[in-house]
Amino acid sequence: MAETKQQLHIAMFPWLAFGHIIPSLELGKLIARRKGHRISFISTPRNIDRLPKIPPDVAPLITLVKLPLPHVDNLTENAEATMDVPHHIIPYLKIAHDGLQEPLSKFLETSNPDWIIHDFAPHWLPPIASRLSISRAFFSIFNASSLCFIGPPKFPLSASPGTTEETDLGKRTELEHFIVPPKWVPFPSKIVYRPYEAKKLFELIEANASGVSDMFRLNMVYLGTEFLAIKTCMEVEAEWLNLFGELLHIPVVPVGLLPPSPQEGNDNKDSTWDTISEWLDTQEKGSVVYVALGSEIRPSEEDFNELALGLEQSRCPFFWALRKSAGGESVELPEGFENRTKGRGIVWTGWAPQFKILGHESVGGFVTHCGWSSVTEAFQFGRALILLPFIGDQGLIARFLEERQAGVEIPRKEEDGSFTKDSVSQTLRLVMKDAEGQIYRDKAKEMTTIFGDKELQHRYVDKFVELLEKHRRIINKG
Repeated sequence: MAETKQQLHIAMFPWLAFGHIIPSLELGKLIARRKGHRISFISTPRNIDRLPKIPPDVAPLITLVKLPLPHVDNLTENAEATMDVPHHIIPYLKIAHDGLQEPLSKFLETSNPDWIIHDFAPHWLPPIASRLSISRAFFSIFNASSLCFIGPPKFPLSASPGTTEETDLGKRTELEHFIVPPKWVPFPSKIVYRPYEAKKLFELIEANASGVSDMFRLNMVYLGTEFLAIKTCMEVEAEWLNLFGELLHIPVVPVGLLPPSPQEGNDNKDSTWDTISEWLDTQEKGSVVYVALGSEIRPSEEDFNELALGLEQSRCPFFWALRKSAGGESVELPEGFENRTKGRGIVWTGWAPQFKILGHESVGGFVTHCGWSSVTEAFQFGRALILLPFIGDQGLIARFLEERQAGVEIPRKEEDGSFTKDSVSQTLRLVMKDAEGQIYRDKAKEMTTIFGDKELQHRYVDKFVELLEKHRRIINKG
């Protein structure tokens, strides 16, 4: 007799950053839409209120759960996500996040989900979920090559004796260790940090104001999870996914690239899109460079100036989505910049619908900070990439893309990461116009066959959910 399929209840708890929240919500929507399972999506009140509207076909299956963020010194009243605070205040946001331990525990006790799909930050969560017999999956928005570079946990889950020394991130104590591929990568790779990026990496390894380091959080989550779900696919990085599975000794499951659905843009902001599209409609096909460095990047005044002057010097039409920083500090455009580029370029300081802009046929290239979600969006439309990474895994993603000739990085000084208007201008012209840059434009178009194939990507979600279903059936029988 055929086994009756049971509806699962899945709780989702992303880190308090929209680069984590949105992919997590996208995964939740796909699980609900394709498999009919119930989702409890957990975040803070203001973050929940800022989410895109849940489509009517899945709204009955998704419950948005608001857990108030505890008050913490150094955090302003409305700061509930990383985009709301300057970079140096993020450790205090982690303190507030850790304060969600008790209300989250109560929610899990009373709602009794089958699974919790969580992020890297709640190092305290696995023991709580285990005590309540709730299965655990860590959902990583970081791609497999970046996770491989960072390395497996300090205490391998079931590694054979003697392997700890080889794979212990703690053994990489000098800057020189991070500018070469790690010993555990068995194939040729150029995915490394530059010296100026490696200096910043030590912030992740050392304990911050929250009392623990980001590496401690990640290690504890690795050690306490049953599956690692990762926002990537075999067609993009099979060798890295296979390697990471060997390093972690737990199932590493690609859930696809989670491309956002175009019909799910912010409806209430359509007048914004009308204004932007009106300008884009006047530009030649494939001529416009879209410039957006994400909601959390705060370039120095010097970097900001060189980027602006490089854009001007390139003579490329551009649309620059320039958001005011959370700390309130404003950066000034070079004097006369907007007058000199009038008609050829637009500096847009409000909210900009990135997915729709990238989808417009006049856009040919994208100056990006190399956030994995932004890369995913750009490749759905075959947009050539000009790479300008700043923090975290962005440098590793830039090397990953360059290795595949899927983007070109703006040249910078190895020691301090500075760049010039000339390097910006030359890279823009190479990727957008020059004959020798055709390879990058072709490669970007080629990427649409993977990144733009919705059915291929959705099959990954289906396989992941089948694993969740099968695992719970085994537990329930046991």
